[in-house]
Amino acid sequence: MALQVGDQAPDFKLFSSDLKEVALSDYKGRKLVVHFFPLAFTGVCTAQLCTMRDSFGYYQGMNADVIGISVDSPFTLAKFKEEQSYQFPLLSDFNKETSKAFGALYEDFAFNMKGVAKRSAFVIDEEGKIIHTEVLEDAGNMPDFDAIKRSIEA
Repeated sequence: MALQVGDQAPDFKLFSSDLKEVALSDYKGRKLVVHFFPLAFTGVCTAQLCTMRDSFGYYQGMNADVIGISVDSPFTLAKFKEEQSYQFPLLSDFNKETSKAFGALYEDFAFNMKGVAKRSAFVIDEEGKIIHTEVLEDAGNMPDFDAIKRSIEA
């Protein structure tokens, strides 16, 4: 079941595309926008993260950090990040534990793939509480970026 507004976000430790361990607790005291995306190098996933890339200055100005999480390997994510010039960390949930903890995991995905991160967005406040949540069942849809911004501004 997906997390709800007001829930404490589950802590995680994942490896970034830079092969550094990153934990949710690293962001304590700052707002954090977490984007789960199914697979690197796919059309809608690229559009989702490019939207965040192109709005990165806004998030910095609001004292909010941005991360992307998928089940891709850190090596795949490193190439994806390089090709798209993302300024924010991409984290590998290769073992699917974080996606599952956030309620953002497709058990069955396209092409008979099992255990792929659901396209979703969470905003976590300075104390680790969820202040925005959106988990999409249809991977062809995009998160509501305006709602994400409103939750950061609130």
